[in-house]
Amino acid sequence: MILWKKKSTEVISSGELSTLCGYNSAQIRKDLAYFGEMGVRGVGYYVSELKHEIEHIMGLKNIWNVALIGVGNLGHALISYNGFRKSGFHVRLAYDRDENKLTGLPPEIQPVTCMEQLGEALKKQKIQIGIIAVPPDSAQNVANLLTSNGIQGILNFTPMRIKVPENVKVKYVDFTIELETLAFYLSKK
Repeated sequence: MILWKKKSTEVISSGELSTLCGYNSAQIRKDLAYFGEMGVRGVGYYVSELKHEIEHIMGLKNIWNVALIGVGNLGHALISYNGFRKSGFHVRLAYDRDENKLTGLPPEIQPVTCMEQLGEALKKQKIQIGIIAVPPDSAQNVANLLTSNGIQGILNFTPMRIKVPENVKVKYVDFTIELETLAFYLSKK
């Protein structure tokens, strides 16, 4: 959507969206129609309205309070990434049992080093999403603690498949699988 604003595009057709996204224009129209009337037949979609509707549908107009559990190299990289904040994801709490890893955090992030204090801190900071970036053998214990404190969204950077209640959504980020996928595509050339 930022690309369109730079070009000062006010209206975009499903054909143009198809070119940008790599999906069939009929499928784009069908998918967008699922959420209601957004475009004008024969004209296209007003970019500002479409952007607003998509942000609303995806919950990107909300501010999401996030807890990062595990502040090693990956954790620090995640904290440093400005894209989260721009999309409404605010890291409010960082846990690591090694207090040295919690030095130099931005002031808006509450550091926690004691597992017994983590549950209270999650509630105090009104955390909605937990990011797990701990060693794999700790992932299930962390998931248990997060879910027992009302967290219903988890981004898991460990290769471990965690068990959570049905009402909790887990997304897995496994860099090995992503690299293997790239290797597969590259080997087919």
